[in-house]
Amino acid sequence: MKAIQLEKPGSFRTIDLDEPAAPGPGEALLKVLRVGVCGTDFSGFHGRMPFYSYPRIPGHELGVEVVAVGPDVRHLKPGDRCAVEPYLNCQACFPCRRGHTNCCESLQTLGVHTDGGLRPRVILPARKVHPAPGLSPEQLALVETLGIGCHAVDRAEPKAGDDLLIIGAGPIGLSALDFAKLSGAKVAMLDVNPARLEFAKKMGLQNGITLKGDGSEIEEMKRLTNGSLFAQVIDATGNQKSMSNAMNYCAFSGRLVFVGITQENLALPHPLMHRRELTVMGSRNAVPDTVRRVIAAITAGKIDTTPWVTHTAPFDGFIEAFPAWTRPETGVIKAMVTVQ
Repeated sequence: MKAIQLEKPGSFRTIDLDEPAAPGPGEALLKVLRVGVCGTDFSGFHGRMPFYSYPRIPGHELGVEVVAVGPDVRHLKPGDRCAVEPYLNCQACFPCRRGHTNCCESLQTLGVHTDGGLRPRVILPARKVHPAPGLSPEQLALVETLGIGCHAVDRAEPKAGDDLLIIGAGPIGLSALDFAKLSGAKVAMLDVNPARLEFAKKMGLQNGITLKGDGSEIEEMKRLTNGSLFAQVIDATGNQKSMSNAMNYCAFSGRLVFVGITQENLALPHPLMHRRELTVMGSRNAVPDTVRRVIAAITAGKIDTTPWVTHTAPFDGFIEAFPAWTRPETGVIKAMVTVQ
């Protein structure tokens, strides 16, 4: 069967793979229906993803159908449409034993550390495959992105009525927006691109703030929060300058969550952190319960996935289409590949 491999930064190629064998104990053989493309894929293509290794078959946002299961698998059956939790954890290390499977000490993420889903069929641990009857293939592939935003909001712990700021109106920021709204928080979003903020307003954003770099954004934030700034700030940019500046938007006793990732060191103003007694934390991936909550929220109609997919390509057209998706002027929010 054919697969698409990122041989090295900037260079995709089509390769031939053997068909997968029958699934063994604890495994499931899956037909890949859709693959979502995200910032990790763009960073890997440009050689800017800290954890990426080459050559690599990309694809971790997967909508799949079960073909066969191992003899001991009970929660799946052939024909089930499913979302995939693409974080392969060891189940034995310190964070895994504590339920933090998203940051396993030897984590292998599909399409990043180990080969992913840009191929017609793949075998995965069945425990990473979550049935989602009623969801479309595109919705199944969006579950992973939405799970990252959901987990970041869980880390921020907003309460109804809190002022919450999301920095960055890309896919991860938008996924956080969906779940911040469900918390009842009053959500604002900061971005350098007014067009992205306008898109976010179509998804229910209450207040968009354009970052101009002249200090006017702080005045707008104070106006929106009665002078207190934000109880929770989620930085979804992966931009070192933005992340180093994010504390300035936090209220006294606030929480700052970094869900974007940069290879650069951050310079954080400790006197500001100390004076305001801020809580600063990272947010990585998602945990199984979060994935199930995302599926339930989409199924119940609490999350509208209609605006998400802005660009599509067939499997055979992916290599040609991908470079244009990396350019901001293309306006990609979520690109989706139809594998079969």
